[in-house]
Amino acid sequence: ALADMIWTWRHSPAAAESDAPTVHGNAWRLFRLAQHLGLSGGELRRLAPAEIKRLLAALDELPAHLRGALWLCAYERHYREALLNALANNHGRGCWATREQRPQAQVIFCIDDREEGFRRHLEELNPRIETLGAAGFFGVVMNWRGLDDREVTPLCPVVATPAHEVREVARPGTETQIAKRDRRRTLRDQLRALFPELRRNLLSSFPLIDALAPGALLALASKVLAPLPQARFAEAVAAWWTPAPATQVAVTATDGDAPATPEHPRLGFTDAEQADRVAALLRSIGLTAQFAPVVVLMGHGSMSQNNPHLAAYDCGACSGRHGGPNARAFAAMANRPAVRALLAERGIHIPADSWFVGAEHNTCDEQITFYDLDDLPTEAKKALATLQRELDQACALSAHERCRRLASAPRHPTPAQALRHIVGRARDFSQARPELGHATNAAALVGRRSMSHGLFLDRRAFLISYDPTPDPEGTVLEGVLLAVGPVGAGINLEYYFSTVNNDRLGCGTKLPHNVTGLFAVMEGASSDLRTGLPRQMIEIHEPLRLQIVVEARTEVLAAIYGRQPPLQELVGNGWVHLIAKDPDSGEFSIFDPARGFVPWTSPIQPLSVCARSGDWYRGHADPLPPARIGGSDHV
Repeated sequence: ALADMIWTWRHSPAAAESDAPTVHGNAWRLFRLAQHLGLSGGELRRLAPAEIKRLLAALDELPAHLRGALWLCAYERHYREALLNALANNHGRGCWATREQRPQAQVIFCIDDREEGFRRHLEELNPRIETLGAAGFFGVVMNWRGLDDREVTPLCPVVATPAHEVREVARPGTETQIAKRDRRRTLRDQLRALFPELRRNLLSSFPLIDALAPGALLALASKVLAPLPQARFAEAVAAWWTPAPATQVAVTATDGDAPATPEHPRLGFTDAEQADRVAALLRSIGLTAQFAPVVVLMGHGSMSQNNPHLAAYDCGACSGRHGGPNARAFAAMANRPAVRALLAERGIHIPADSWFVGAEHNTCDEQITFYDLDDLPTEAKKALATLQRELDQACALSAHERCRRLASAPRHPTPAQALRHIVGRARDFSQARPELGHATNAAALVGRRSMSHGLFLDRRAFLISYDPTPDPEGTVLEGVLLAVGPVGAGINLEYYFSTVNNDRLGCGTKLPHNVTGLFAVMEGASSDLRTGLPRQMIEIHEPLRLQIVVEARTEVLAAIYGRQPPLQELVGNGWVHLIAKDPDSGEFSIFDPARGFVPWTSPIQPLSVCARSGDWYRGHADPLPPARIGGSDHV
């Protein structure tokens, strides 16, 4: 019927009158314009044709390539106004602006926007826990070789090339267990290699199919009908057949005289190299005093079934891989007495009762894995046990918040029900949306936790820890911006372009994708290699350029911008927006490449207040504006 109406219209005399406003060509545009101008239907009806033409001319006189840019700027301004208003309301309220007392525990997360919700829930459960944010490789650029790995894996940003190798090795006393495990792994690998050969053989394939069909049917039916029990059964069988031995990381170089180069990576780091990396990270996040009894380095990764795009959910700072090994290596370095002695010479005194623990957060199923717990002193074990209980609660609350954006999740679940659903999604091989990744990312906050502490930011902000107080010249800030700026901008722009034109700049729906050569995907069996993100990762994404808010004075930021071509390319060419927040006054200035920093002068509006995050997002599936959680000022 619609096609017939269009055909009729095109053949009518009125179609040739291009200058006259028509229902077909102008009604919707006029309606939307009237909404923004605040004109009612009655006022529109009273307008003469010439006046209507004058209204429409406001749109028609804009070149086509500028209209989209105008709407994009308005779209971004709408989000920026709400964000800056929330940060302005929160100035002087958030805790940890100064670390005057020792926290009960400290958890250093990756800057990943998905961790914003997790950090917020953890702080709501226990305000005495301090959370910080750093790039997920934690300053340890390395080639990693796990216990079962045949080759090394670089765990670092793509712009870095490792010159050191770190290995996972068995702990002393596990030789018998390791030998048994190796025998069983060898047998398993031989069976895996034999099966494809038998399947491709003309004579053996038919009896093989008949023999294995009942078991394959049972496995397939259990995966479809009961994916979670099936996955847990398979994991239990794998753990029984090849039990994991107790391991540790070899981070210390045995030959410190050998030069470490990317061409000839050295095994381990020297004491001085370890101290350099530990000191650099601690200074960059502003953690140089008041160390808690337990300091957890929380790397992250993702786990899902049947997912060619799995790397897009992992840690971007680790080149799309898991950051747990980096966290584990950093903790091993920071716990060594020789390294702590070198740190003390550099003005960083870590108390003897402080212990660093490496961990990894699975952002898909919300499970947390801790490493090297056998090394914990007795007092640290007690502190970590308390923290683990609170982390378990935060996992359930994070899953609860995530369920509001998932169409197939249960409505109004308890935190326990939400966590069970999230765990089930990760193990369902038919699930096209195991998690939503970085969808809806829109901002990056570089500064002290007090800037955003207690704010609901809807899992849309990268949170990068930086203390401007001991960095008046911006030396530390310059390194932070050069490291996290390209990472945040890269993630943001990947989602932006995949959203605005998913057919050309993304890769369409993932359902017909076939893995090609283990490095790309195709649609079916005959298409070009597809780049970008699949539709299932960007369906709820709002395509906005990243708003980078930095807690620093404008003259410091301007000086850094003036001497750093990478930042000039990102900010000066409009790929991201840069905003300065004065550390003392809390005033904001928006950077304009043509005019420099321009003061933000919008009036500060009252901010909605809720006791808990769940009170704000409950019953809402769409993006929410910021709100203050807690109701009263933080101590």
